[in-house]
This record gives sequence, structure tokens and C-alpha cells, in this order.
Amino acid sequence: MDSDFSRSDASSDSSSHGSTPDGAASRDGGDDNNAFGGAESPWQGEEEQASDKPSGNGVPPRRVIVSSGDDDVWHEEVAGQRPEPKTYKDRTWLHLLLFLLTVASTVYVGGMFAGRIEVYEAQGYSHMLWDGIKYSFALLGALTVHEFGHYFAARHHRINTSLPYYIPLPVMPIGTLGAVIRIREPIPSERKLFDIGAAGPLAGFVIALVAVLYGFITLPPPEYLLDLGGHEALKEHIRQFGTFPSVMPESEGGEVIVLGETLLFWILSQFFEHVPPMYELYHYPVLYAGWLGLFFTALNLLPVGQLDGGHILYALFGETWHRRLARGFVLLLLLSGSIGFLQSARPELYAMADWVGDSTYIILAVILFVYLYRTFNGDHRYIATSLLVLLVGARGAMWLGEPFTNVGYSGWLVWTALIVFFVRVEHPPVRYREPLTPMRRFLGYVSIAIFFLCFSFRPIYLM
Repeated sequence: MDSDFSRSDASSDSSSHGSTPDGAASRDGGDDNNAFGGAESPWQGEEEQASDKPSGNGVPPRRVIVSSGDDDVWHEEVAGQRPEPKTYKDRTWLHLLLFLLTVASTVYVGGMFAGRIEVYEAQGYSHMLWDGIKYSFALLGALTVHEFGHYFAARHHRINTSLPYYIPLPVMPIGTLGAVIRIREPIPSERKLFDIGAAGPLAGFVIALVAVLYGFITLPPPEYLLDLGGHEALKEHIRQFGTFPSVMPESEGGEVIVLGETLLFWILSQFFEHVPPMYELYHYPVLYAGWLGLFFTALNLLPVGQLDGGHILYALFGETWHRRLARGFVLLLLLSGSIGFLQSARPELYAMADWVGDSTYIILAVILFVYLYRTFNGDHRYIATSLLVLLVGARGAMWLGEPFTNVGYSGWLVWTALIVFFVRVEHPPVRYREPLTPMRRFLGYVSIAIFFLCFSFRPIYLM
């Protein structure tokens, strides 16, 4: 999934998602603003005196050797001056085409996931189209407002940026990889970095929250699910008791998609009746889209690298604490991913051969070593300690069972790969350090609170 997966870079060189749960490297002086991008600051380097061409008063002008983000690409500037910015022209037709394709893919997925086959067959497939439109409108509303939050904040600070690029994906369970924008020049100061980074998730959160509240307010009674195809055990319970079962019934059709219950979603659900169980939530188009909008907001607020949350953390607490907290959170994701790997992959490895299954921990250790090598920049002191803690922690969780195994999610191994190889764990320095104003600090803490309210260690999984 991409989530939007949206971010705002501090540099002019990035590799990018979403989402991403997101991208390709940008080498033209710009960067991709999404959840899966990485960048190095173009304003790092050493000053040198140039003696080849004296100035008018006979004193050689001071020049600065500046890195463009590549280890082997450097250019020279006169101190106090910046190179003339490149001019860009948005290909409006391309942005519009991608948006329309994403609308089509989300309408399709939303209608298919609503799954009210009996209604569609009896009353016409226009009802399926309407279910898809409701889902698409709510989901793309949150993603679009998120991206334009970045866009207008960047334009307010006169930072050259593109219109959003939407990414259609007409397959289950979401229908899109989100959207990205390109920041085409370095963001020079912490305040501008914070404004551009925080504007997207704060704006998108409001729309996603409205969608969730609307979905709760308009919830139909449990009999709504009687129109589904299949789900016979569920429908029989509803016919008999008029309520949802307290325990998920056996599925006749195989595995069931389950959404992770976040703290905010659980709190809101206490104020409404007929709230469906998390394993049936995707049949409610607006509520499902709102849940996705909230989780994608949290995904972009992951406190690592140059995701939106990384920008906010860097601006609030500085480089040292950003590095410590970002590494710590990556370790948490790796622990969750390791537990999920042992839960899901180990049985499959034993199914291949006993010796393959017996090698599960060796395979996991190799995977973790690669991640940790990137996370700690090859420092074997931290790598060895972290590797031991992760392996012992994952084995201990498997031995203790629930509730410790409930935080296991193998998907974080994929997301962490995107973080350590593309987004990067650490944040490059900005050119100018500026203390944040009290209002910005307040909004930064609000963003952190939103992350904890909307994050789930097991966001979407099968049972």
C-alpha cells in the first residue's frame, strides 16, 4: 500500500513511495515528496579560498564547495550566492490523467470491497458504482488535502514544487499507492522544513477524521451485511440475534482481511451503535476509507528520516535526538517484523523441508543484519547488540504467546527496507537553524499525538 505516504524533503536529492508503504531517485535538483524518499543535504561542504580570479578590490572572492547530494558530484559557488534556480513547467495533463486513473481504480476497488452482491444483482450495479464513489471520494479527499497541504505550504515559502502525482493501482485492498509531489529545490531553514512537513498530515488528518465520523454517524444496522455474498455464519448470527458476533466466525471462503484497531478509532467507536467488527469494516466504504486515511497519516508521521514525522521530529528536537529516536523506532518496527516473520514464514519454511525450517533464525538474522548495517552506518558495536536484542525479543514473544505475538507483523520488514534504503533513518542537516515558534512547537506535539492515536502495529492482515 502507499499510502500517501507523503513527505517534504530538506534537500534537493532524493530517492523515493508513499507509501510507501513509493519511487525513483531524483537527480535534477528536485526531490520527491512522499512517504518513501531519502535525501542528503545539498548544503554540506567546506569553504575554500579561490585565488584564480581576484575581485575588483584585488581580494580573491571566497568560494564554497557544495555537494549536490551525490558523493562524486560537487560544484562551486561564490559565498553568499546561490545558483540560479532551474525553471520547471508542470505537465498539467499528466497530473490530471493520473488523478482520473486513480479515481477509476479506487471506485472499482471500493465497489468490489463493499461486496453487497445481492443488492447489486437485485437492484442494479449502479449501487456498486455508488459504493465505489463514496469510497473514492473519502479516500482521495484525505490524500488530496494532504498533498496540497504540502504544496501550498511550499508555495507560501516560495519553494518550487510540483502538483501532486497520483498513483493508481486497481488491485485490492486499497486501489492506489497514494500521491507524491516533488520539491524542486532545497528547503533552507528549520521553520520552513517544519511548515512544509507538518502541513500535509495535519490537513489530511482533518479530512480523514471527518470521513470516519460521517461513517460512524451514518452506520446502518447489522442487517446491512445480509446483502453480502457468502459470510453465511455471520449472516446466520445476525438473523438470530440482530447483532455482530463477539468472536469472528469461521470463514467459508478462506482467509479474511482484518484491519488493526487504532486508539482513536476505538475511542470514537464507543460513542456509536452498530459499529462493525474490524474483520468486516471494509464493507463500509466511507468508514473504511476514513480508517485508511487516518492510518496513512500515521504512516507519514513515522518519526524516521525524511518522512513528515522525521521532519517534525528534527525541527522539534534537533539532529541528535532525531537520530536516537529514529533508530529506536526502526528497532521497534524490526522487532514487530521479526515476530511476524516467525509466525508466518516459519511454517512455510518447514513445509519446504525440515532443514530449511531449522534455518529460520539464521535467515532472520541475515535479514536483520542487513537492515541494522544500514541503520547504524556499519557500526558493529550497535549492530551486534541490536541483533541480539531483536532475536531474543522475537523468540521470547513466540514463547510467551499472546498478547506479545499480537504486535507481530511481517509487513514491517518490507516497510523498513524502504526506510533504510530509500528514506534513510537519519535526517540531513538544514542550511539554517531556526528555533520554532511556540505555535509551531504546539502543532509539532499535536502531530506526535496524532501519530500515536492513529498508528497500529498490525494495520492490515489476514486471518
